[in-house]
Amino acid sequence: MILEVAILNIKEGLSDAFEINFKKAESVISSMKGYISHQLKKCIEQEDKYVLLVNWETIEDHEIGFRQSEKYQEWKALLHHFYEPFPVVEHYISI
Repeated sequence: MILEVAILNIKEGLSDAFEINFKKAESVISSMKGYISHQLKKCIEQEDKYVLLVNWETIEDHEIGFRQSEKYQEWKALLHHFYEPFPVVEHYISI
């Protein structure tokens, strides 16, 4: 299992709209091959900051299966305009 970690900095004042769109985007990501689960956490100290944690079966399920799919274009249209700066995404494994 692979854990995708993305720190999401949302443009000031757009957190409510981001959360609404994320609810729509959840059905996109959860329908993908290799998707296991996800969590979106809101930062307590910084109002417009979130962390997205997504569990995938393999890194290829995320990097190729999801990111190179038509469904990713839906995800992108729903969410990418909220980010500033664009998030760095990293992958982790259990040791």
